[in-house]
Amino acid sequence: MAVRTIIEYPNPHLRNTSGPVTTFDDSLRELVADMFETMAAAEGIGLAAIQVDVPLQLIVVDVNEEEHPPVRLAAANPRIVLAEGKASIEEGCLSVPMSYRAAVQRYEHVVVEYQDENGADQTVDATGLAAICLQHEIDHLKGRLFIDHISSLKRGLYDKKLAKYNRYKKREEREQEMHR
Repeated sequence: MAVRTIIEYPNPHLRNTSGPVTTFDDSLRELVADMFETMAAAEGIGLAAIQVDVPLQLIVVDVNEEEHPPVRLAAANPRIVLAEGKASIEEGCLSVPMSYRAAVQRYEHVVVEYQDENGADQTVDATGLAAICLQHEIDHLKGRLFIDHISSLKRGLYDKKLAKYNRYKKREEREQEMHR
């Protein structure tokens, strides 16, 4: 197992549509283990393979909250087959820099069909944070980020702050290089 590098917005690879998982072998199980380790190291609750620059329809989720059953799974080729209710929660993302968070409208309850890391068909029925996390990660497989669900005004403000942050970061890197 290894902690992989999580790519960050605005990396264009995050906008790629992921392809289906067709081979369920040791390399897939190794990727799943790496993704769980990477997610835990980053203190996240979900991660899509595209976030570690692997364009496969694969997500891992580990959500444990008191009011709903815990959900820990690796899901290949996940698809939402039932969605109901409305929920709004302030979301963040391991691929969105500066720990930016914003309220996003999602479904409160989802049923997701998927294949486990051995290729067996599975179904998960999730509510609350687990349902929101599943929707968030499945969005990644379609090249969507949670910031695509916020208003253009909020998105524009975030993009400006991110550009300023990136300029500052580059300036600091150059200064560190000069002192070496």
